[in-house]
Amino acid sequence: MGTLRERVDRTPPRRERHVDLLRVVAIGAVVLGHWLIVSIREEDGVLTGTSALVELTWAHPLTWLFQVMPVFFVVGGFANAASLTAARRRGEGDVGWLLARGARLVPPVTVLLLTVAAAAVVARLVGGDPRQVGESVAAAVLPLWFLVAYLAVVLLTPVAHALHRRFGLRVVGVLLVAVAVGDAALLGPLPDAVGYGSFLLGWVVMHQVGFAWRDGSLPRGGRAAVTMLVGGLAVLVALTVLGPYPVSMVNVPGAAVHNASPPNLALLALGTAQLGLALAVRGPSERWLHRRGPWTAVVAASTVTFTLFLWHMPTVVLVGTVLDALGALPHADVGSGAWWAWRVPWLVLLAVVLAGIVAVVGRVEQRGLGGSGRLGARLGDGRADTGTGRAVQGGHGVVVGTVVVTAYLGAALGLLSIAWAGPGVHGPFGLSTAGLAAWLGGAAALAVVRRTRSRDRRRGDVAAH
Repeated sequence: MGTLRERVDRTPPRRERHVDLLRVVAIGAVVLGHWLIVSIREEDGVLTGTSALVELTWAHPLTWLFQVMPVFFVVGGFANAASLTAARRRGEGDVGWLLARGARLVPPVTVLLLTVAAAAVVARLVGGDPRQVGESVAAAVLPLWFLVAYLAVVLLTPVAHALHRRFGLRVVGVLLVAVAVGDAALLGPLPDAVGYGSFLLGWVVMHQVGFAWRDGSLPRGGRAAVTMLVGGLAVLVALTVLGPYPVSMVNVPGAAVHNASPPNLALLALGTAQLGLALAVRGPSERWLHRRGPWTAVVAASTVTFTLFLWHMPTVVLVGTVLDALGALPHADVGSGAWWAWRVPWLVLLAVVLAGIVAVVGRVEQRGLGGSGRLGARLGDGRADTGTGRAVQGGHGVVVGTVVVTAYLGAALGLLSIAWAGPGVHGPFGLSTAGLAAWLGGAAALAVVRRTRSRDRRRGDVAAH
């Protein structure tokens, strides 16, 4: 608790604590939403997880409460703008900032992938059905699709933030037009390939809005917040109830169109309404979070939010597999009284198991927190180091920057390969071997650069004294 108290005590007075709360709430909503709608059943001798939303069509409007990824990307834009601006103010550069961000994001994902791959190998060695292994692995790594987009927006942040500083919210306007064109392709006569760019552009829109929130160029007074809330909901209803977009903001298997894959105008309308609500309650939230108790809880949760996100679906696979092996897994029809009655103990059991997992692997994320906040100061970057007078300059700086960018791209493409593969027999690791190799290669490259630059910095500090 000493470290937690120190983090609470070191909180700058001007920090916008409401943003931290939004991050925790967003991840909590994702976890709860997935746990509520997952339905485990046996099909052709294979235990599989399906979405209850296929049967529970009346619940599709409720997904407007649980699909909060737009808010997460807004918060990500706010945080990335703040940390990048601070890094540059300290005389650090973009490479050091990317390494710092990677120090928090990459190690927890690596631990997850290695654990899942090892479990798949063991399962195959003891005679597990390859189809069952593939199905379980696909369910465990399901949330990684989101990380592909988030790694991409992190990599683009230095350029995207520069565009925001130059053109402001006009960048958002241009991106919205691009998303609209993509929607026209997926809903209309244009080739579907035209709409594939929205897999990234839709999230970049919300990330850019986070920049505007951070620098104050986003109107956030009471009237503006209400306008965003009411206007976003009005557009959302028009696009879904009256228009061609589905009501569900969560992907429903078998549906012709999905609002989140890729993110379209309907999802962005929902994000606008959610942002309006977030801004409307910002004042009371900030006052509440300046009380020590609530703020301590948010700080504590913030140290493991990424771990919660990464491991909430592996928890489903683990609990479901164990219950099935024990003959204790209910197989009631979705929507029946027995199915709903099982939701309560199901959620409690998942929460208990996930808490145990987080207690073990959450330390990986917590170690990265120190790096994400101070790594740039320790490592320096391609700009002048005001502490030692040294700098990574010229061709060497270009090479290092190229390695870091390439490592990010390799890691993102590796995750894309893993997510795209879906259920199936994908070799001994249960997932795309090429994707796993690409991720590990990118992660290793970032780790080597971090260690090398940290070592060089320490040597420079010794020489300066």
